[in-house]
Amino acid sequence: MEKVYIKSEYITLGQFLKFVGIVDCGSYAKEFLINNKVIINNEQDQRRGRKIYPGDIVEIKGKKYEVLKVVD
Repeated sequence: MEKVYIKSEYITLGQFLKFVGIVDCGSYAKEFLINNKVIINNEQDQRRGRKIYPGDIVEIKGKKYEVLKVVD
């Protein structure tokens, strides 16, 4: 499982896709979500604006990401 560190309280699913390099720019997120299955905490969710918080587990194309908060 890959660890992804964020500085903010949350990151949206669209931002997350760009942050981890799955899409090149945010405008591609919508199309990606239409054509691909995304699982967040064992529930499918395709909403680009879905908030992902530290502690959440995101699974995309069989790869899992654990979202963690950057410690100052």
